[in-house]
Amino acid sequence: MPPRKKLEGLVAATVTPMTPDGQINLSVIHQYVDYLVSEQNVKNVFVNGTTGEGLSLSIQERKQLAEEWICQGKNKLDHVIVHVGALSLPESQELARHAAAIGASGIAVMAPFFFKPTNKDELIAFLQKVASEAPAVPFYYYHIPHLTGVKIHVEELLDGIKKQIPTFQGVKFSDTDLLDLAQCISKNESKQFAFLYGVDEQLLSALAIGANGAVGSTFNYLGRKTNLMLRAFAKPDLPLAQKYQFLTGEFLNFVIKLGFGVAQTKAVMTFVSGIPMGPPRLPLVNASEEFIIKAKAKLDGIVWPDGD
Repeated sequence: MPPRKKLEGLVAATVTPMTPDGQINLSVIHQYVDYLVSEQNVKNVFVNGTTGEGLSLSIQERKQLAEEWICQGKNKLDHVIVHVGALSLPESQELARHAAAIGASGIAVMAPFFFKPTNKDELIAFLQKVASEAPAVPFYYYHIPHLTGVKIHVEELLDGIKKQIPTFQGVKFSDTDLLDLAQCISKNESKQFAFLYGVDEQLLSALAIGANGAVGSTFNYLGRKTNLMLRAFAKPDLPLAQKYQFLTGEFLNFVIKLGFGVAQTKAVMTFVSGIPMGPPRLPLVNASEEFIIKAKAKLDGIVWPDGD
């Protein structure tokens, strides 16, 4: 088996395409892969996460989506990370085994959020039970406390985690607590772990602290622009990088005020990519026509530094 490429740069948190009657639509995944690679210059994906409505899907649907992304991404994508978190430990373990069997590049798990772990040891115990079902697959903790309500600092979690979870490779850090992120990166002197930031409108700040890259929904339709920001930051050309970050923020600030979530992300992806992403699954409801018109006008009206 060839050595794995390092997980870094941009990772698109994929939406789950659905038919008008709310069934998963596997038939457009091949087009979705080609669009991300050719139009957005994004070659890593995070499947069945928050943006992908993973916790609203059945176990069978999650397996089918993971299989299709890995199949269609072969020789095109560098990494297909499959989120296998669930409220039920046996279901999460089942998904981990499946992801390993189909050749996922990595698996990720968020904290269970109905009966919640109350401390580091309880959380690690849950994560270890899942990771051990895929002993040859890189494991990532998906930290998203504003949705899970589990606010255990990642810095605390890292102490000794490699001994308990040998496959642990890093964190999808979807929190605005940059102090916690900074402490994690400060402790990661050997750079054995990847820290991928998950708050797209604050990515430049995370890069300055030392994040390796990012997992986000906006990279589905602003991936090329965000890659240009990463390139500017690496030069370094901070004023240019700031321009890209400020313009991304301008769009997100606009749509957040209109009401922005998974349903609206699906609508934006549909009009940007031309691929029908379909409706979200209840209890989420379709984006309004008013939102679509205003969001499209706003995005079309942005003048980017590269002139596009």
